[in-house]
Amino acid sequence: MRAALLQITSSDCPRENLDLIQRLIAEAVENGAGFVLTPEVSNCVSLSRAHQQEVLCLEEDDPTLAALCDTAAAHKIWLSLGSFVVKTHDGDGRFANRQFLISPRGEITARYDKIHMFDVEVTPEETFRESDGYRPGSRAVTAETPFGTLGLTICYDLRFPHLHRALAQAGAEILIAPAAFSPVTGAAHWHALLQARAIETGCYVLAAAQTGTHQTSQGAVRKTYGHSLVVAPWGEILSDAGTAVGISYVDLDRGKVAEARRRVPALTHDREFNGP
Repeated sequence: MRAALLQITSSDCPRENLDLIQRLIAEAVENGAGFVLTPEVSNCVSLSRAHQQEVLCLEEDDPTLAALCDTAAAHKIWLSLGSFVVKTHDGDGRFANRQFLISPRGEITARYDKIHMFDVEVTPEETFRESDGYRPGSRAVTAETPFGTLGLTICYDLRFPHLHRALAQAGAEILIAPAAFSPVTGAAHWHALLQARAIETGCYVLAAAQTGTHQTSQGAVRKTYGHSLVVAPWGEILSDAGTAVGISYVDLDRGKVAEARRRVPALTHDREFNGP
């Protein structure tokens, strides 16, 4: 299976982002992709909760999501929407940061809500409190496809190896790691974390990323790191997209997963221990 990772600079306008994603999907399909992946928050990058309340929808009412289900069906591809921000019925008004896996029939076959919230002070000027606006998920998710079992994660989840190990031990062969990484933490940790998760699990890691400077209608600016990455089950970086908007391709080979796990079968070597 040929996979295509879309690297984009989403705005805070879902309609604009839909147009860009659909154009890139068409290009990816022309180049032989049967599985297309988008980054985290593909539908809307915004620093304003009020703006999000105005332009975002519940999953069942989301026209952007519905349009991309139709796009997947029209092209007969598997489509991973790395995440969409969607409204929930929660009383506190928080959103869900939700990944969708869409089949070639245009059906949503798996959903995953980001578990780990990015509540950090990277620098005095770059502080995030995701849990203020987003409801964390509580369930790890795998999904079966004809080209392998997927393990679904989103961005900050990358720093929690036990989640990825659990996904691999549940059968995942390909870990999906869409992101909107900070430029500061991206430069320091992005490549090392993705390679570590691949090596620890013997999985492919496919990480489609947001990139560049995101202008918003409120005048606020957010920057993301880019460098959409594909890492092989043995840890080699197969593709690094740099910082430009565009598409990265990889031909997935499940035999590479089996080979890596045969050489170092660490997933079967867990032992109980005491302490500390």
